[in-house]
Amino acid sequence: MLVATSVATDTRVLREAAALADAGHEVHVIGKDVPEGFAPAHPGVTVSSAGARSPLRPGRGASEGSLSTRGSLPLHLRLARWALLPQHRNAAFGSWSAAAVADARGRRLDVVHAHDFTALEAADTLAREAGVPLVYDSHELWAGRPREYRPTPLQDRREARREREIGARAAAVITVGDGVADALRTRYGWGHVVVVRNTFPDPGPDAPAAASPPVRAVYAGRIAAYRDLEAIAAADLPLPVTLVGPADGTWLAQHAAELADVELREPVTVDEVTALLRAAGLALVTNSDKWDNHLLAQPNKLFHAVHAGVPVVATDVPELRRVVEQHGLGTLYRAGDAADLARAVREVVERHATFVTQVVAARATLSWAADAETLVTAYATLGRRAGA
Repeated sequence: MLVATSVATDTRVLREAAALADAGHEVHVIGKDVPEGFAPAHPGVTVSSAGARSPLRPGRGASEGSLSTRGSLPLHLRLARWALLPQHRNAAFGSWSAAAVADARGRRLDVVHAHDFTALEAADTLAREAGVPLVYDSHELWAGRPREYRPTPLQDRREARREREIGARAAAVITVGDGVADALRTRYGWGHVVVVRNTFPDPGPDAPAAASPPVRAVYAGRIAAYRDLEAIAAADLPLPVTLVGPADGTWLAQHAAELADVELREPVTVDEVTALLRAAGLALVTNSDKWDNHLLAQPNKLFHAVHAGVPVVATDVPELRRVVEQHGLGTLYRAGDAADLARAVREVVERHATFVTQVVAARATLSWAADAETLVTAYATLGRRAGA
């Protein structure tokens, strides 16, 4: 498996690796800047790290930052950074891809599994060199994503073309939900797309659920643009708010004043997020409604809330609406509407015990067991398509 993340907090990658290991495969994951000393607890899964460096900025990526990164650069430096951002990103991911390919060439390969477009071209190179099947795991609708801070229309077209070409010859394409799967089938004519959702394991009937009544609202995910965090900051909510996750320092600097009353936390482990959600009692699953990828998203944070037994307030976009309404997981609000977000939070607070019961009842259906089986079945049929 190739993935341009730190792996340690990438729940989808770790769950898929564990499911395949349980099915008898040996899984090695090559990540990007994996924390020193990190090792998966699951037998049969190992991890190595490839670095990513850009000559334009050594070290951490241009859009990354810790929660303490609050300062603002001078105007001329911000303009220069804006102009060079695509080159920096391309250089950083190109460096990581080269290092990942070099790492993989020293290993036995039976299948190469690319997590997202950032790993696809490197994985395709390895699969063709070794003569083995390629699996493309699209965590989102890549061609429907926004470009933060800097439009790149020419690069967008080039990436869509390469995704179409490489995905067409992949032995399998895996994605996160029916909305993205339908879009890939329609846009690219792919008939070999299967859905493996971002679900979490069912914790069982005796697992704890949310504290009731709720005492806090928690957003657990990337803290950056296009997550509708501006609406959270502007809303007059009946509960205090915590944002926890990896942060974009540029976005934080731009919105520091609005976030003055919001608690910000550095990323923590999955188990720690689960405990935080349960203690708080309410999860915020917010997103923009401006891009195709956001309209079709079924984000990790939705299924993490179900795993924790916590009701949600979610943005009213098609795929989120479908799941939330079908299972009675919580309430919806209009994207960008702080007043409507406050109304939705109040409704969950008022009907909290009912929503907790419905979320707990949905755990068995919205759990990893069925999705793991889909993944393992897809692997069992790889040879047929690859041979053809």
